[in-house]
Amino acid sequence: MPFFLTPEQKQSTFWLALWLAVALLLYTLGPILSPFIAAAILAYMLNGAVDRLAHARLGKSRMPRVVAVSIVLTAFFAAVIALVLVVVPVLRAEIPLLQAKIPAFFTWLDTFVSPWLAGYGINVKLDSAGLRQLIEQQVAASGDDLWTTVLAKVRVGGSALLGWIATLTLVPVVLFYLLVDWHHLLARIEGAIPRRWAQQVGGMARESDELLAQYLRGQLLVMIVLAVYYSAALAILGLDVALPVGVLTGLLGFVPYLGFGLGMLLALIAALLQFADWTGLAWVVAIYTAGQLIESFFLTPRLVGERIGLHPLAVIFALMAFGELFGFAGVLLALPASAVLMVGFRHVRTHYLRSSFYNA
Repeated sequence: MPFFLTPEQKQSTFWLALWLAVALLLYTLGPILSPFIAAAILAYMLNGAVDRLAHARLGKSRMPRVVAVSIVLTAFFAAVIALVLVVVPVLRAEIPLLQAKIPAFFTWLDTFVSPWLAGYGINVKLDSAGLRQLIEQQVAASGDDLWTTVLAKVRVGGSALLGWIATLTLVPVVLFYLLVDWHHLLARIEGAIPRRWAQQVGGMARESDELLAQYLRGQLLVMIVLAVYYSAALAILGLDVALPVGVLTGLLGFVPYLGFGLGMLLALIAALLQFADWTGLAWVVAIYTAGQLIESFFLTPRLVGERIGLHPLAVIFALMAFGELFGFAGVLLALPASAVLMVGFRHVRTHYLRSSFYNA
């Protein structure tokens, strides 16, 4: 018996194939979509503030949305610039002092590390002259291959740098237009959903929006707690730059490992410059290790996971799974993506419990 498709099935097959083709095209264009994805995430985060300003009364009329968007973006980028201005003076003050301590550091290496290496048959002087001689020997041995590798790395690095510059230039432009047309774009997306699914998809979108709002509030609370913890702990240690380094570590906590890594690096440099022995470095490592453990196993699961309805074990699994699948971007988006997936899973579970397959 031949198999025929009804007209409705033909329509469904056509549109499903078309949407799959669009999804494949977007996947292929993935490398150039980064600024648009970053701008969309920022637009979602800033849209609430824009809506509040746009609904504010200016006499008898409301503030134009373009003006509200301009004010919010100005405040946002001013905060980003202020954060950069917190880091740069610390680096400018510490790097020259660090350079002055490098000879003493090499002397320490040669005094304590060289004998330990000699016990394994590795005879090398770790002072500045010995390291310079070792580097010159490696360069002479490598010859043209080394320079070929270096030039290849420079080309790749230059391409990556140009990509970052293009991304940083595009993000503010795309973000501005997304915020201005946010509700119009959402209406167009909603209008494209098949009418038979519109109500259900709309309900899932509202649930996801509520969960993501809870996630953002929880993440903000985690950042504040971390900023207070690192600032207080480094101040108790006696570090001169405890406040800027601690605040920076906390505020960058929304990017996994970036706040921890950069803050720890700055704190270690400051401790190396300020303290005469190595106990200061050990205490800095202990403070940041404890802070990372507190964030990973208590703050994020409790303050973020519970707000979006995820068990602490589910939070840890989501971070590991998304990191394995999508790398750094996956770790960054693990919890909000898990919140959205959980909404879909909840609806699938409800449908399953009502199905004849389950109840028969």
